Amino acid sequence: MKRAFLGEFEEVVMLTVAVLNEDAYGATVTQEIEEKTGRSVGFSTVHTTLQRLEEKGYLSSQMGGATAERGGRRKRFFTVTAAGRKALWEVKQVRTQLWDALPWQTLQLMGNESVWP
Repeated sequence: MKRAFLGEFEEVVMLTVAVLNEDAYGATVTQEIEEKTGRSVGFSTVHTTLQRLEEKGYLSSQMGGATAERGGRRKRFFTVTAAGRKALWEVKQVRTQLWDALPWQTLQLMGNESVWP
């Protein structure tokens, strides 16, 4: 079985779409990423990543209704697909396995003694 490979930013974008649920569109995804990570990201970067993830089949989108606040333009809302949920789960499992495999001495050097047994 082929394992999904996601870049770090792709993973962050997909997780953010999942967190925002029905309110996930370009601007809200960008705002949420900046708020949660403290990292400044450009709207165009997020938009390009959303499109790429949709092309990969990890996200799907649908157009919402036009709103006056956007000058009559419609929003494109994104949701995580079954393939996207599977990819996120696989990435989480790999990260967990790697963190669990870290030797205690390495964790001590990282200053995380209180977090680990």
